[in-house]
Amino acid sequence: MSADLGLSTSDSRRPASKSSVAELSLATARWCARHGWPVHPLAPGQKTPAANCRDCRAHPHPPAGCACLPAGRWCHGFYAATLDQDLIQQWWGAHPQMGIGVSCGPAGLVVIDIDAHPAEPPARDRILPGIPIGDHVDLTGLASGFHTLAVLAALRGQRNPAEDEATMRVRTPSGGLHVWYRVTGSRRWLSSVGSGTGRALAWQVDIRAHGSYIIAPGTTTHSGTYTPIGDSREPAPLPEWLAQELERTGHLPAQTVPAPRHVPPRAQQAVLSAGGGRGRTAQTLAAVLAPVEACGQVAEGAGFSDVLNRAAYTIGGLIAAGRLPQDEAEQALRDAAAAARPGQDRRIDQIIRSGLTAGLKNPLHASGRRP
Repeated sequence: MSADLGLSTSDSRRPASKSSVAELSLATARWCARHGWPVHPLAPGQKTPAANCRDCRAHPHPPAGCACLPAGRWCHGFYAATLDQDLIQQWWGAHPQMGIGVSCGPAGLVVIDIDAHPAEPPARDRILPGIPIGDHVDLTGLASGFHTLAVLAALRGQRNPAEDEATMRVRTPSGGLHVWYRVTGSRRWLSSVGSGTGRALAWQVDIRAHGSYIIAPGTTTHSGTYTPIGDSREPAPLPEWLAQELERTGHLPAQTVPAPRHVPPRAQQAVLSAGGGRGRTAQTLAAVLAPVEACGQVAEGAGFSDVLNRAAYTIGGLIAAGRLPQDEAEQALRDAAAAARPGQDRRIDQIIRSGLTAGLKNPLHASGRRP
């Protein structure tokens, strides 16, 4: 990749000029697509997906039913990821300042996301979930995901992924590391990023797989550049011992448990009590709540406040128009928000109260809002 994109193989590189950054963004997106990794735009200088179009922001709806995707627009983040070289030329040719995200699931990738945030270690039972660490073990100096992953590898008698020179590794601007592996076989590995997934490989070690994206090497944000290190520019097969650890820590969907329903139970109650037009009401409520629920599958801070505010505003308008019962609809919204961002009740309550207050003043009838 360094030959194609002009990337340095060392840990650092000189600042690029604006023209070289423009050339690099398009070249990086093309290079990823040629490897079979669907790409989508990131907001300029940011780690988060580029914003939806105005219509998608104003009228939240599930990505699968969005007209923007077949029309070649990038709404809905990694759901818009593509391998189409013409579309890539259109997106990054016109907007070279945008970064590049890779949708991990369709790309067949599992990326070990190692953080190096200075923080006090958690309780011993959370350092390596499922592996007890006795009080006699000295944890002095344990301060980051690099340390916890090294401990896990040592316990298993395996090579530390952070030092795996056989696969592509990318240094992050914050000092962390992305270790890229490719999936072999038909396993559908799940992510453990964002809030409320209930999965973790180790403290400060996340997994990027189905339901999330990874930032492509060469992408530059306001914090710095995602820089490949070492010589390898290809993801190696996911080591079997890591696959066993991922299975042990819940990164595979349970085969005996049906997929979760799109609308939380409280939302279903709201639908049932709405009376009349039940199918249409269910569809409307599911569409409003879908973006809120989707926030639980992406990194913290990926527009959750705006998404929740828009949903609250829409719910308020539907209530004011008599299209949803107030108590049940509000509770459904709070349940969806709490599931997406557990432990943030005060923040959630403030956002919902603000959005509902505004929405209740502007009834949302089938024909549109009325003053």
